[in-house]
Amino acid sequence: MSYGAQPLSYDTPAFPSLYWPFDTNPATPKYLYSLTDIWRFTLYWTLLTVPTAHILVAGWAVIMQFSTAYQRHRFLHHAPEGVALSKKNRKLLGEKPIYECLTWVWLIPLVYAVMAGTLALLSGSVVGLILGAIYNAGYFRMSTWTPLFWGMVNMLVLILGGFRVQGGL
Repeated sequence: MSYGAQPLSYDTPAFPSLYWPFDTNPATPKYLYSLTDIWRFTLYWTLLTVPTAHILVAGWAVIMQFSTAYQRHRFLHHAPEGVALSKKNRKLLGEKPIYECLTWVWLIPLVYAVMAGTLALLSGSVVGLILGAIYNAGYFRMSTWTPLFWGMVNMLVLILGGFRVQGGL
């Protein structure tokens, strides 16, 4: 859907179509004019940035779980002298901590990936449609860099939403 600002020779650029914005030739910049193009580019960039952040965090969580399992394993099998572990303590620490960790730790990236896809789909669609409506209402053209920045903004808002804010007032 497009309104009057679109040039007659407009072709939708290929997906990233990022260009170096400094010292470019006049024909080099790519612009988005239609609502569907703006929405699609914003959605794609959000689908790239938000899951990337989630996968990095999931990887860190998996590493921390394996680190804890390795420390329990090392403590169980190489207990310091004079430390006798009862059967109850051994059962609490697990007989095979690394194997027990392997049975469930694969769920972390899976859950994070599903959550990231859902959040990226919703936030990318909403932001893309709002941007498209604003740019079309003002008959503006949008640089192909703008959806990338809004994809990053979506990711940063999601990260900041994970922190508790306590006011001192």
